[in-house]
Amino acid sequence: MTFKVTVLGTGSARPTVSRRHSAQVLNIHEQFYLVDCGEGTQIRLLECGIPLLRLNAAFISHLHGDHVYGLFPLISSMGIMGRKTPFTVFAPAPFGEVIACHYRYFDTNLPFEVIYREVDTRSNEMIYENNVMQVWSIPLRHRVPASGYLFREKTPPLNVRKDAIERFGLGIAQITAAKRGEDIVSNDGTPIASNAEITYTPYSPRSYAYCSDTQSSGKVASIVSGVDLLYHEATFADEDRALAKETGHSTASQAARIALQAGAGKLLIGHFSSRYKDDTLLLDEARAIFADTELAEEKTTYEIPVVKNA
Repeated sequence: MTFKVTVLGTGSARPTVSRRHSAQVLNIHEQFYLVDCGEGTQIRLLECGIPLLRLNAAFISHLHGDHVYGLFPLISSMGIMGRKTPFTVFAPAPFGEVIACHYRYFDTNLPFEVIYREVDTRSNEMIYENNVMQVWSIPLRHRVPASGYLFREKTPPLNVRKDAIERFGLGIAQITAAKRGEDIVSNDGTPIASNAEITYTPYSPRSYAYCSDTQSSGKVASIVSGVDLLYHEATFADEDRALAKETGHSTASQAARIALQAGAGKLLIGHFSSRYKDDTLLLDEARAIFADTELAEEKTTYEIPVVKNA
């Protein structure tokens, strides 16, 4: 029941010796998903012990280089390693044109298929689903079309209370029906017990939201309401809020207000401008509004714990 995110890069557009560009990996029930892929991402994956061939798909927020330039060498490396299974990339338009141009000159004989799924950056909609989770797009406000992503774990199958099995004398067929959400009845149709009396959800579904790059947006707060862990860009300090607005970014305090409005469990801030020599300035400004804030640390994994129900 793993649900954790490993931060690979926290820097903004200007490269530095201490930071990589934006990239993260989510591990949800031992399925791996890449979120943004700035320059140097594949090196960070290796440093963190995450096999490139374990990646199921990539979710790209927008087509600025510090969020996508690492994808092309990553795809090449997966080809060299002999990947056979398709690799799906979710990204705003015109990524399809970009990847087609890349294929024209490089990776013309990949041993696997790269599938492109266009993300509508104006819409909040489910764009991916499997047996354990759903992924929803989050419209962001940046200088180019951009989308955040909300990863929601599905509600786990019902468990049947042990005391209820004994109390009502439930057989295998009745237990199986209860796990499907059905009420329990006798062979002649007489009600025995309601489903709510004998079952429970073993743990609460978890969620993670990734929002980079964007101006502060109340719509984002509404979409990610109740999220367990929120990653929100905090490129600038309050003193540079005019520059944040001009460039389509957020300040640390604006990110904290989004977390507060959303009722998030925890806030991670990142995408730091290289102009600040000490990021504790950003952390202090965010914590003054939303106490449970942390600076996203590269090569660090943040796990969303399971909250078990009785």
